Amino acid sequence: MSAGPSRGSGGEAERRGEAEALKRMADMLRQGAVMLDIQCPACSSPLFRLRSGEIWCARCQKRVIIVREGQDITVAASDILLSSLEQTILNKLGELNEMLKAEVDITRLRELSGLLSGLLDNLARIRRMTGRRH
Repeated sequence: MSAGPSRGSGGEAERRGEAEALKRMADMLRQGAVMLDIQCPACSSPLFRLRSGEIWCARCQKRVIIVREGQDITVAASDILLSSLEQTILNKLGELNEMLKAEVDITRLRELSGLLSGLLDNLARIRRMTGRRH
């Protein structure tokens, strides 16, 4: 008898999940995403191309990489990794900027400057690898 309520709540949870996924899809469309004519390989839900160019599954809430026939999957995955690393470095540069503004100790300023230099070098390397100049 205990199986009955759990099945009912499972159906309710599925309906809730479906409604949330549809809401995310509608929100993505309102934000300028484009619904594509291809489906998520994991859940068969329609995929969306975001303004950033990323392809996203609203139901799985994950980025999807589309690899064309004959394309090297390693190249596609490395582009995403480098883009993610670039964003992480930019975020860390912002955090470091705030730390530099508040710091008065000359020894700590030297340490932070070394970190800044390393992050900027890595950012430049990533941008050379990806061909981005900004």
